[in-house]
Amino acid sequence: MNDLCDTSFTLYKEKTTYDNLSLSKAENEPSERVKDYVRASSSEATLKAYKSDLEHFRAWGGVMPASAASVANYLADHAGVLSVSTLSRRVAALSKIHDVRGLENPTKSELVKSTMRGIRRKHHIAQKQVSPITKDRLFKMLETCGGDMKGVRDRALLLVGFASALRRSELVAINCKNIEYVPEGMILSIARSKTDQQGEGRRIGIPYAQGDHCPVHALKTYMDVGQVSEGSLFRSLGEVGLGSDRLSSHGMAYVIKQRAAIAGFDPTMFSGHSLRAGFATSAAQAGVEAWTIMKQTGHRSEATLRRYIREGELFSVNALKGVL
Repeated sequence: MNDLCDTSFTLYKEKTTYDNLSLSKAENEPSERVKDYVRASSSEATLKAYKSDLEHFRAWGGVMPASAASVANYLADHAGVLSVSTLSRRVAALSKIHDVRGLENPTKSELVKSTMRGIRRKHHIAQKQVSPITKDRLFKMLETCGGDMKGVRDRALLLVGFASALRRSELVAINCKNIEYVPEGMILSIARSKTDQQGEGRRIGIPYAQGDHCPVHALKTYMDVGQVSEGSLFRSLGEVGLGSDRLSSHGMAYVIKQRAAIAGFDPTMFSGHSLRAGFATSAAQAGVEAWTIMKQTGHRSEATLRRYIREGELFSVNALKGVL
């Protein structure tokens, strides 16, 4: 598949001629190893999105290298048609491609920046925030999980998803080899995440919990009942029980919505992100310090986490307490 790197190289060649004959080809043309490393600098999903964005720009009539005026006109023509977030991503794709080839970057011009500022002011719609699955909501959803294979799997998925505060893509990517049981509970080893594109990895500790809602016990039960000992951890269900295929991110979101509906909640309020948001919100409500929450969630910026903390403090830190 032609990715961002190959596409940008091709487009650059369309516009560039090697007028300086004193330079050898090796000095003008990136090697295949360079291309491989450029590909590895971004995730596959990002490369795919950038490629799609570039194709849309070219279909509109854009050429590479692009001028500031052409990018601004492109944005203006699609303002109000495409979302602000989509247009911002298109700008990021064009910026990346120009930077990769060392071309003058039109997206850094004041014309393009001012155009985007105007689009945001006129067309910005606040992003819909999913509802967090807080501790109380989680417990009601767990009550819907029976003793059959689906119930056992869903129970483990909900509890581990909440306790680990992982993104849904990270949660469904866990393999059995990533789990280490220790006297205190269990440790999940995450090889790579959205904010860890260098693959440094991190380890998440999940201690035993008192009562009937222990994520460690729930996961052990699921693995024993489903005979899951190697390969992907959370799996989809087949006609005769647990299958061998890895549960997809969409499948996880479906489980959450289904359990929410059975528990009496509006399923449209929740998504695959609700467990992660619910942990952060519940921890904030319990008075846990931000740095401790970030250690579990893997957030690099406290500013991003503050959104969840504000949600958790809507009632715990409220001026009306003690007034009415």
